[in-house]
This record gives sequence, C-alpha cells and structure tokens, in this order.
Amino acid sequence: MKTLTLKFVSLILLSVFSLVACTKDDSDLVFTETAETVDINSVSYSKIELEILDLVNKHRVDLGLTPLQSLTIISGVADGHTKYMIQVGQINHDNFDQRAQILMNDANAKSVAENVAYGYNSAETVVNGWLNSESHRAVIENPNFTHFGISTESNSEGRNFFTQIFIKK
Repeated sequence: MKTLTLKFVSLILLSVFSLVACTKDDSDLVFTETAETVDINSVSYSKIELEILDLVNKHRVDLGLTPLQSLTIISGVADGHTKYMIQVGQINHDNFDQRAQILMNDANAKSVAENVAYGYNSAETVVNGWLNSESHRAVIENPNFTHFGISTESNSEGRNFFTQIFIKK
C-alpha cells in the first residue's frame, strides 16, 4: 500500500494536550462502519476555526508556499470526525480511509491528510502544537496540498477537539 507518510504517524503528548497526523493517497482504501456523518449544509466557521485557517496559510506564505483554499465539503467531513471523536472520548484517525474516499469521490482529491488535536484553548496554541511536531508540520507544509477544511467542537467538559483535513486536487 502506497501512502504519503506512515498511517497513524504518531500520538504526541504535550502536557495534557494531544496531536495526531494521518495521510493517504488514492490507493488501497478500506471502509469500516462509523457513526460519522457529513453535512455540508450546516458548515459555518467559528472564530477559532477561521483563525486556524488563517494561521496555517500565514505559515505557508511565510515559507513561500501557496496558501490553501478552504472547501465546505472538507470542513463537513472534518466536522463529522470531530463529533465522532467527542462521542468516543478520544482523539483518533478511526475511519480515515472512509473520509479520504468521500473526498476523493466528492471533492476530486488525489491525496488526503489530516491533523487532529485535543485540549488546546486557542487557534495559536493548536497550530503551534502542530508546527512543533515534525509529522504534523510536514502535513501543513506539504507543497502539493491545494485545499483544506477545519472543525473544532467542545466536549461536555469544555475541552476542544480539532480535525483539520488537507487535500490535493
């Protein structure tokens, strides 16, 4: 199976905060049962989500890379996963192959990657957490990606879960 990087690259603990990155190209996708849903009609961006998108693009531009365009379909897929992580009570890449396949079919993605995180309270801290991790930074700085989406939700204890998905069209 051909992948851009190792699947389920790493679980990194920064104090009580967690980050995980995952990537996949368009070969050998496997489907699993999931409680995740995709609803692009309800996608709207919160302040923290818009800040994350802006900070990622600012970082890319500072490196001379092309800024990414946000797509509602990507954020809708990310939102389904964020809600799923809250439902199961942990950050993960469960059903990543299914999310990648949806984006390959519905957004014409050629490759897909995602970064997830838990516990951060601001856009700056979660983006810095991703940038301080080699595998997450590699996803953000991948010059082949063209589009991205984001989802952030809080669980019942007020802890934030994040899913950011990147695609190459």
